[in-house]
Amino acid sequence: MGRRRSGNDGEARPGRARKAVAGVLGVALLAGGGVAWQTGAAEDWWDELRGAPEQPADPAAVAPPPGVDVPAVVRPKVLAQPARAAGALDEAALRRALRRLNARDLGKHVIAAVGPVDGTGLAYRAREGSPVAIPASTTKVVTSAAALFVLGPDRTFETTTVLDSSGRTPRLVLVGGGDPYLTRTPSRAGDAASPTFDPERADIRTLARSTAAALRADGVRTVRLGYDDSLFTGPALHPRWRPDYFPSEVAPISALWVDQARTPDLTTKVPDPAPSAAAEFRRELVRAGIKVAGRTTRTVAGPTTTPVASVSSPTVAQVVQRVLEVSDNNAAEVLLRHIGIADQGEGSFAAGQRGVERVLGANGIDLGASVLYDGSGLSRDNRLAPEVLVEVLRWAASPDHPQLRPVLSGLPVAGYTGSLTDRMDHGPAEGRGRVRAKTGTLTGVSSLAGIAVDRDGNLMAFALMADKVRPDRSGLARVAMDDAAAGLGACACGG
Repeated sequence: MGRRRSGNDGEARPGRARKAVAGVLGVALLAGGGVAWQTGAAEDWWDELRGAPEQPADPAAVAPPPGVDVPAVVRPKVLAQPARAAGALDEAALRRALRRLNARDLGKHVIAAVGPVDGTGLAYRAREGSPVAIPASTTKVVTSAAALFVLGPDRTFETTTVLDSSGRTPRLVLVGGGDPYLTRTPSRAGDAASPTFDPERADIRTLARSTAAALRADGVRTVRLGYDDSLFTGPALHPRWRPDYFPSEVAPISALWVDQARTPDLTTKVPDPAPSAAAEFRRELVRAGIKVAGRTTRTVAGPTTTPVASVSSPTVAQVVQRVLEVSDNNAAEVLLRHIGIADQGEGSFAAGQRGVERVLGANGIDLGASVLYDGSGLSRDNRLAPEVLVEVLRWAASPDHPQLRPVLSGLPVAGYTGSLTDRMDHGPAEGRGRVRAKTGTLTGVSSLAGIAVDRDGNLMAFALMADKVRPDRSGLARVAMDDAAAGLGACACGG
């Protein structure tokens, strides 16, 4: 059992048999999530779940996700007026629901926090020993919320070509814009029946053909070629990551890559992604009828260049949804770099984290003893208090910040989507469909952070963390953690 479990919690496997959601509240949670999952729109789902007066909850009006068979739904009265007050959750009931946190398999350091999504304070807190723990991939909840706040949900990232006509042979430069999902060839949006969201992606072939057409229209038939990956700065691999995380868990973070720095057969990752992307572009440009003279060189596009063509990434909201559903380490780190650029004027790991800290503080979220070094949660030096995760989830739920709603709609649904497709099948059945959560897994670490609706209609934010798990008990620890989270959906936690 000495093999390290990755920080990426793994993509969910499609094709698994689905069971009907137990309880109409669970149907409402899951069905609304299905809409957000396919479209990226979270506001309608959130209003229905909370029973907003201007948009009465009507789960029967929303189709469930593909492959989910559910019984006929009758609008329950509890959904129209869900419990919201901080005192509506009963600590004793929560303690009973979370009793699996006492399992020996979770090790000697288990901390947790649960509170109503609307309101302040905590209804339940478990703290023994250090108040912070290694968060693993629950870090992505923080990164995603900060990215949505700083960049906006509709922001895209452009990969462009620009032309310098000053020399005898014009110089064409491929400029990386930090698209986390740029591909080699055209890729349509993923199958709607898949348990994971996969947005339509921009690609190098399309950019090369558009560039060639524009060049020919201007009478240009031969160019020299350069590439510019200068948008991101600093080390490409975080110094606080284990050396063997590349190539198994993460690629060198670059403003210019294709297929997240994977080789053409997608089997491994390359050590220097930008020249590999430029080589792909050169091949496609030649195929499109443009002659390329000399070697392809790394450069910085000058201010006198003129735009030729561009392709755009998915929106930040779509990137966040993908990051949270499949726990995408690479895209999470790209988002962190963009936070750094937008908030600190620098596209490095350090600037990105400074941006995250500033944004959280400006929104009243005190990190206290918490410290984060990366955007994905791969660093074992990260420390996070569960209370911080609860506060970030509340921030994402706030009516004052609708742009953050993709954090909630992107969370995997227990038993149905993303990294929770094959989980929570051992604990209380009522928890399946009532819980949405981000997983966090490293060697010795098991965590979950998300939202749950209990049988009384109480909407809760929670974070459950254990970071002293014996490696030979990791599977059992995961089951115990899942059972505890499912217990929140299954309980009647109202006071």
